[in-house]
Amino acid sequence: MSRKLKVVAVSGSLQRPSRTNALVEAILAELEKSLPVEIKLIELGNIAADFGAVTNPKNLPQHIKDEIAAVESADLLVVATPVYRASFTGLFKHFFDFVHHEALIDVPVLLAATGGSERHALVIEHQLRPLFSFFQSITLPVGVYAAEAELESYRVSSPALQQRIELAVKKSLPFLTRCDINLNQDIALAANA
Repeated sequence: MSRKLKVVAVSGSLQRPSRTNALVEAILAELEKSLPVEIKLIELGNIAADFGAVTNPKNLPQHIKDEIAAVESADLLVVATPVYRASFTGLFKHFFDFVHHEALIDVPVLLAATGGSERHALVIEHQLRPLFSFFQSITLPVGVYAAEAELESYRVSSPALQQRIELAVKKSLPFLTRCDINLNQDIALAANA
């Protein structure tokens, strides 16, 4: 039996309910259709009070250190943020400031964001991709941006958005070959489906 792909998702939204969380959950559901995955979802809105004022990693509570360790040991990261002032949220960046600068080398990262309109779509290219390039991660070729109108009642309501999610997952499959040989066979089968 092959092992499951360890997927860690980080949602930078500070709100609940959240369009960003809805987008992350839709991406994770699509991944689950394609591969055997073990999923951990980190919602920064749920833990912000525990790390927001911390500046020294030594002062982080253990459960936040555990969340960071999960990110650092992921086979695949799915990261998403709402757009604020043309960038990711401050707490999103603050969280990743605690991730060791060499922990994400060659880790595939699927980038996603939400915003009020399509005019913020380039946040993936201009903000998220450079951040994860700093970590020397493999930023996957297709990111997913969702405008407010594409999510209704905190669910994907746009067929075009669903197609972009499906495309992003499909295009990510060839990049997930750094895992064990049995998982590679599952990935190859899913990529050719």
